[in-house]
Amino acid sequence: MKTAEIAQRYLDYFEKNDHTIVPSASLVSDDPSIMFTIAGMVPFIPYLTGVVPAPFPRAADVQKCIRTNDIEEVGKTARHGTFFQMLGNWSFGDYFKEGAIAYAWELLTSSESDGGLGFAERDLWVTVYEDDDEAAGLWQKVAGLPASRIQRMGRADNFWTTGQPGPAGPCSEIYFDRGPAYGPDGGPAVDDSRFLEIWNLVFMQNAITNVRSKTEFDIVGELPKKNIDTGMGLERVAFIKQGVENMYETDQVRPVLDRAVELSGRRYGAVHEDDVRFRVIADHVRSSLMLLSDGVTPSNEGRGYILRRLMRRTVRSMRLLGVDEATFPALFEASRDAMKAGYPEVERDWQRISSYAFAEEETFLRTLTAGSTILDTAVERTRTEGGTTLQGSEAFLLHDTYGFPIDLTLEIAEEAGIGVDRDAFDTLMQEQRLRAKADARSRKRAIADVGVYRDFRALGETVFTGYTDLETPSRVLGVLVDGISAGRASEGQIAEVILAETSLYAESGGQVADKGTIVGPGYELEVLDVQRPVPGLISHTVEVVRGEVAVDQPATTIVDAANRRSATQAHSATHLVHAALRDTLGSGATQAGSLNRAGYLRFDFTWSQALSAATRSEIEEIANNAVRDNLEVSTRVLSLDDAKAAGAMALFGEKYGETVRMVDIGGPWSRELCGGTHVATSAEIGLISITGESSVGASNRRVEALVGLDAFRELTAERALVSELTAALKTPKDQLAARVSELAAGLKAAEKRIAQFEAKALAERVPSLAETAERAGAVRLVVQAVGVVGSQDDVRSLVASVRERLGSEAAVVALAAEIGGRPVVIAATNEAARGAGVKAGALAKAAAAALGGGGGGRDDMAQGGGADVTAIPAALEAVRAVVSAA
Repeated sequence: MKTAEIAQRYLDYFEKNDHTIVPSASLVSDDPSIMFTIAGMVPFIPYLTGVVPAPFPRAADVQKCIRTNDIEEVGKTARHGTFFQMLGNWSFGDYFKEGAIAYAWELLTSSESDGGLGFAERDLWVTVYEDDDEAAGLWQKVAGLPASRIQRMGRADNFWTTGQPGPAGPCSEIYFDRGPAYGPDGGPAVDDSRFLEIWNLVFMQNAITNVRSKTEFDIVGELPKKNIDTGMGLERVAFIKQGVENMYETDQVRPVLDRAVELSGRRYGAVHEDDVRFRVIADHVRSSLMLLSDGVTPSNEGRGYILRRLMRRTVRSMRLLGVDEATFPALFEASRDAMKAGYPEVERDWQRISSYAFAEEETFLRTLTAGSTILDTAVERTRTEGGTTLQGSEAFLLHDTYGFPIDLTLEIAEEAGIGVDRDAFDTLMQEQRLRAKADARSRKRAIADVGVYRDFRALGETVFTGYTDLETPSRVLGVLVDGISAGRASEGQIAEVILAETSLYAESGGQVADKGTIVGPGYELEVLDVQRPVPGLISHTVEVVRGEVAVDQPATTIVDAANRRSATQAHSATHLVHAALRDTLGSGATQAGSLNRAGYLRFDFTWSQALSAATRSEIEEIANNAVRDNLEVSTRVLSLDDAKAAGAMALFGEKYGETVRMVDIGGPWSRELCGGTHVATSAEIGLISITGESSVGASNRRVEALVGLDAFRELTAERALVSELTAALKTPKDQLAARVSELAAGLKAAEKRIAQFEAKALAERVPSLAETAERAGAVRLVVQAVGVVGSQDDVRSLVASVRERLGSEAAVVALAAEIGGRPVVIAATNEAARGAGVKAGALAKAAAAALGGGGGGRDDMAQGGGADVTAIPAALEAVRAVVSAA
């Protein structure tokens, strides 16, 4: 039985039993707390919890789901997969335990010829919650199951909660006995490999509170409205019904696995490690296909990062199977053909899906090539120096900078006879996971493939002189055009220039890149951006404004001094705001991202609630007091351990080497690891004015501020505005807010009175408009322009009143008005007119065409609009023509 057929049988059965069939929600979850739809019940949570009334008493669906929390286990067991489909039937205060059990048992055990799934009753076991005597009794009553095949389990296995106070309840799970070849007898309580869970029936009947863990909570009573939430794993049912060993061998997944076998020339079932890789490929390709079909695209953040990881794990697995060339065209095509019966959109959107998939593979294959070269160099250096272990930091550099998988690093190192310090690598990975991605990363332009920087980086690190010098003589090491090493660039071209030394700051630590110029004999370059494409190397994106720049030429970097000064003020101000936040809110307020540019700072920090106006003022005052106190700003370069011992804070999104730069403002009051540029004393910052505070996620807040002259200019503008208002309103400054509130209240009251007068005036026009009715065949027709009107609601009300006044005889009313300088036509028909074939939607479309816009609506009332008020007469004539032709 094909997977799509199983799903269709499920839906057909429940549709026959009066369930509303609900289409699958997107894999991209609407719930801001989760990235993906991770369970079949996610789209129904508002109904199950009672937050939103259910639009139907009972429903059924096949829901697409993605889970990647145990991605490392994919392929190793029959159960783990990232993409899966959950069959569900739902009751919202309708049927309860007996109904859910009866439906499940009938569908599972009815013959295939009768539309069921054809499971043998002798192969099915169930578990119930340990105290749920009712469910145990119903399984015997409804299904005729003997007590020996009904097992009781505790809270950990058979009690469902959301993990929060609220609705919860016992559940009953249905298991299939795979036979003695898969484990010992004795039911699910003895062995859950032989006895495979296929369906979970949740009886949502309790309210819980004081939730302490998955199994520790207080049941405080029964819910007034009880719900049913069930989930049956489509892939599990499919591999049982298809007589195969696991989900990877089902009809929706096996074609990808077989294609990978064909491409690699290796046999499935011969070597365990190869089998795991084949299953990883089959799973990840299908998951990637389905994510792409739901609009997710590869990136370095959020959902896009998950997709990229799945795709790159696939490439890695194919490489470990001995395939170095591109395989996505073959693999994704196989997955498309396997999935299109259940999800036609994967074929319909194939061009878009495949373009993203193939481009991602191509990019990653280039990355692997570049990483292999760098790894070979590191391995050779290790061996030359007499070492036997590659440093964990080098393996991490390959992984983090080049996206080079650790598995490949281990394999290549092992072939060369050396090991890898995996513990150090894992430590660095864990540190990275604890830091969220820097905001600046999402703004970075695309730079050349990192492989092109290898030769430049081999010449040594770029020397940054900008902490002390704004101008630095240097030499051109490389020129790249369109990501390719070109040797030279001419006037008008955009290029990347690599120098031996530079005074221009590269974007990092939240501080944007310097502005400035690079000059040399016969050429001048405007600096557009400065980045560090690989650690230790600085690249300048420039426009050649004069002459031609070439490798080996002299060059002088010149920083825009005014812009640097303002950016430096903003960066130092960020440190002060951070310290002020921690002074005010405590150590829980830590940095989660920042942006510093000339005159402006943006600071994200961990906090779960909005700051009050008083708290904002306190933070602003503490920071400005630090400015007033003219605190010394000092920097020291020391070991990372020494810096941490001194209390320096390691900031969000930053990577640190063995030596770090520590910035103190006022000694330990503000002490952070930072590579940015800073003022010499805090008084140089000038002024900090917090302009906003907002949410940027469930547990993050954002403060924005202007700094220095920008802050002064803003406050000056506000002072001028206040002076104008006090003069215009003849009100003292301290009474201005009350006066404005008073005027606003008066204006609102006046607008309300005006609206009432206008509505009354329009209502008084109803008789005269009805008297203009003309004959158009069997229809009485009112087609008039009513001039300038306040709102569309006013016109609709007028149209409805005129239609009502015309009585039950076939009648059409179309009134045109000017609202906010734009034309609107609203048409209405009564029942007799619609019976004669006149529909308001068609009239609105005809009018809108004449107005140069769009329109439509219901048969009884619709509207059209456009941009040309002078076309109103033509629009009304168009309405008249449509009615006359009916």
